[in-house]
Amino acid sequence: MNTKRSPLWKTAYILGLILLPVIAMLICLCIGRYFVSVPQVLSSIAARANGGEGVERLAYITVWNVRLPRLLLAFIVGAALSCAGLLFQSLFQNPLATPDTLGVAGGASFGAVLSILLGFSMIIMQLVSFTFGCVAVLLTMLAAKGKTTSMNTIVLSGIMMGSLFSALVSLVKFCADQEQQLPSITYWLMGSLQSATYTSLLIGLIPIAVSVVILFLLRWRLNLLLLSEEEAVSSGSNIKALRLLAILCATAATASSISMCGQIGWVGLIVPHMCRMMLGNDHRYLIPASISLGGTFLILVDTLARSATAAEIPISILTAIIGAPFFLFLMRKKGGWSL
Repeated sequence: MNTKRSPLWKTAYILGLILLPVIAMLICLCIGRYFVSVPQVLSSIAARANGGEGVERLAYITVWNVRLPRLLLAFIVGAALSCAGLLFQSLFQNPLATPDTLGVAGGASFGAVLSILLGFSMIIMQLVSFTFGCVAVLLTMLAAKGKTTSMNTIVLSGIMMGSLFSALVSLVKFCADQEQQLPSITYWLMGSLQSATYTSLLIGLIPIAVSVVILFLLRWRLNLLLLSEEEAVSSGSNIKALRLLAILCATAATASSISMCGQIGWVGLIVPHMCRMMLGNDHRYLIPASISLGGTFLILVDTLARSATAAEIPISILTAIIGAPFFLFLMRKKGGWSL
């Protein structure tokens, strides 16, 4: 695909990426069991400086204390997972690569369910989950290390590590109290943004923001991930350092996302493919597009999850129901996948 874009195209591209999640968030702030009109949403946001005076109290509380933390979390997690999926697909040159390719989801899930079993607070659970997610990837890299370390070896090690931590999660579920702890563990594993607070959001935002900013600044160099080993070396770049940095950023973003809201599948698989179908393989455009589209996608899905029925639907159920048919549609339209 031609990488030379006209100034008009670039302007429309930037405006679209900025406006898409903003418009989606504004609309979704209105939707729920208690309807809040757009003027009420805007006046509630504007009234934050004076403590909500001059606006309807229920609308103000609904916007600031209930819906806005969830929507911010949805955008942050969606952006993080889609960027991580994009990186792993480019890094391993595998269209089926996901943010869990190196076992980070299994490790983070084990840390979370272990915290539930031990009765830790939400903040401690978030930190433990993030730590175990990073440990899982570290063990994957150590297991793959040898005289010659190929990308296929790393992927196989990641699959093995993911299976190991999945077994440990099952062990924790087996040991958990069936009346209180087991339902909490099961519900958490299905993914939910219900427990979003500004405090937990701030803690989880730090590793995600650092990772995404690094990837955004390096988006020109990330195109080297698509080159073969010989081509990358001949370019004069330190491809090993770039790959390691990509893995670290994707791991931190994924582990932090899972620590806040459980396992959410399909976002890191279908959103990068959507971006590639529209923009090609140039990471200069793919990284910003993944941030915008991934965040917007999860905002819309989470709004559907909390509004479609009286009881909130676990978000991973909806991402699978929506993602699987859509992925098949994209695959048939493209006639197969290649990076």
